[in-house]
Amino acid sequence: MSFFNIDKRLTELADEAEELCAGQFAEIGRTAAYNGEKVLSAFINCGVAEMHLKGTTGYGYNDVGRDKLDEVFALATGSEAALVRHGFVNGTHALSTALFGILRPKDTLLCVTGRPYDTLSEVIFSDRGGSLKEFGVNYAQVELLPNGAPDIPSIKAAAPNVKAVYIQRSRGYSLRPSLTVDTIGKIVSAVREVNDSAVIMVDNCYGEFVDIKEPTEVGADLIIGSLIKNPGGGIARTGGYIAGKRDYVELCANRLTTVGTGSEVGCSLDMNRELLLGLFLSPQTVESAVKTSVFACAFFEKLGYEVFPRYDEKRSDIIAALKLGNEQALCAFCKGIQKGSPVDSMAAPEPWDMPGYDSKVIMAAGAFTMGASIELSADAPLREPYAVWLQGGLTYPTGKTGILLAAQSMLDSGLLKI
Repeated sequence: MSFFNIDKRLTELADEAEELCAGQFAEIGRTAAYNGEKVLSAFINCGVAEMHLKGTTGYGYNDVGRDKLDEVFALATGSEAALVRHGFVNGTHALSTALFGILRPKDTLLCVTGRPYDTLSEVIFSDRGGSLKEFGVNYAQVELLPNGAPDIPSIKAAAPNVKAVYIQRSRGYSLRPSLTVDTIGKIVSAVREVNDSAVIMVDNCYGEFVDIKEPTEVGADLIIGSLIKNPGGGIARTGGYIAGKRDYVELCANRLTTVGTGSEVGCSLDMNRELLLGLFLSPQTVESAVKTSVFACAFFEKLGYEVFPRYDEKRSDIIAALKLGNEQALCAFCKGIQKGSPVDSMAAPEPWDMPGYDSKVIMAAGAFTMGASIELSADAPLREPYAVWLQGGLTYPTGKTGILLAAQSMLDSGLLKI
């Protein structure tokens, strides 16, 4: 029985695409099994108990649940310490906190993966609003090579006198490859050859638990991300994290709260249970999201579109970019994703002037948590190369259905030929 009116030609192509993905799906499953055991081991070794699921109010002194969450998260990501807080409003907020926690006036921040994505660029070199630039922090940048790989010789030439090195793991609104953990390890080694004191920080958004290692396990000093992406497991309603070397995490905590109180304050309200549960579920939730991404690439490649990465390439995040060719196709695709969402399926997404972006953006996300990109969502700036960035999928079957409905929307609009 079919619950959706999807053209038979699309479902037949979907079956063929799924067969192509069998090997990749098996590898994704093995990674998820490993990470599931790793996270379970962290819970057991840290002695999580029922009392840690409860929250506090007020100042949050002696919040044992909050502190236990930090401990478990650190162990699960190969870090010395972690700062996991519902008070981070998004990943950019966590990254901004880390940057301002580490950097001081006249320090230099070196970004080795080209220009950061739009909203973080505002934090770094905006001429208004209290950016790092306004506080006297210098900025330098190394572009990626034409194939999207890091330019190791140029990184070594630029890194000797910088205070911090920033690595963006995911692709952002670009078509370059996301960085594997092994590639991040090579960047770390290159920096350490010429600068043994630089703080190496990784924007880890969309990458957590996609591999069996995190960047902290190949030498990165800090990893930063959002809890409504991978590590929240689809359960966390808000929040972010900073994890890594203990001294650096505490500097970031001082920026989040106050110098002298750092990570010891901040009540958890009723959030401990869901943040712990989200972390526990995250390896298997990420498995569904990565499988959805791989299927989407195989399916749309069979439909004749260019996809990034290809379905059989190694994954380092949950994102797929599909080059659809024009504004109309982008909008039709996003409307189809919205129709396949469990929440607000009746809504019709439209392009709008999103704060922090220099062009109109269309976003489809009928999610239980607003903006949660571990749930199936798609977004695209209305500019060349007219690609849509797809991410998430709490379950693979519903993620697959969402992709098919996106294709059906394009077909119904006369924008897809099969």
